[in-house]
Amino acid sequence: MMKLYSAPLSLFARKVEIALSEKGLVEGRDYAREMVPFTQERGYQPKHPIVLEVNPKGQVPVLIDGDLRLYDSTLILEYLDDKFPSPPLLPKGAEARAGVRQQELYADEILFPMMRKLGYRTGPLPADPAERAALEKTGREAEAAIAREFAALDAQLAGRDFLWHDISVADIGLFMTMLYIRRMHGPKLDPFRSLARWWRKLIERPGFARAAEEIAAADRAMTPALAEYAKLRGQ
Repeated sequence: MMKLYSAPLSLFARKVEIALSEKGLVEGRDYAREMVPFTQERGYQPKHPIVLEVNPKGQVPVLIDGDLRLYDSTLILEYLDDKFPSPPLLPKGAEARAGVRQQELYADEILFPMMRKLGYRTGPLPADPAERAALEKTGREAEAAIAREFAALDAQLAGRDFLWHDISVADIGLFMTMLYIRRMHGPKLDPFRSLARWWRKLIERPGFARAAEEIAAADRAMTPALAEYAKLRGQ
């Protein structure tokens, strides 16, 4: 049986969990999942020994399948698609596959860094007014940049159910980054009708719903600052 090392608030590990669900693989029957210890105060310290052994970065996700040990969500997603080809999460054809991979890369390397600029909202805001104002300025600038990306994605998704012809790793990657933007109280989806429709379609799928629900529960337990920030903004 495969074993996945994940974490309650790991965006990248949750991508793998969604892919497993989309493949029809069931926890406890087809794979085992272990949540590594994490707190907002100490992060992943001390790091899980198996994760340290497999991944030089000491990060989840880590997937163990017999003698094979893998890290990095993109590599794991491609392995799962090769091992369990139906239903596919990567299209056929070199050009189509490259396009989907690039869209996943966009979520990870373009949109994700914008989201990280909102990360200060997961902890107490500084008492110093100047420091607090600087963080809020950075946050407003990040939200404006994210909204511009949302507009482009909205245009891309006009008349389409998914980023490609069928659901793919590109949808999984974008969904997770957008979920974290929503966690951080980033731009709302209301003005972006096609993007909002795409979001609603995905959140109805079991793997996506489970990831969102478990992350929300982890935030209630470990990230009270997000709820406090929402109150400050009147949300």
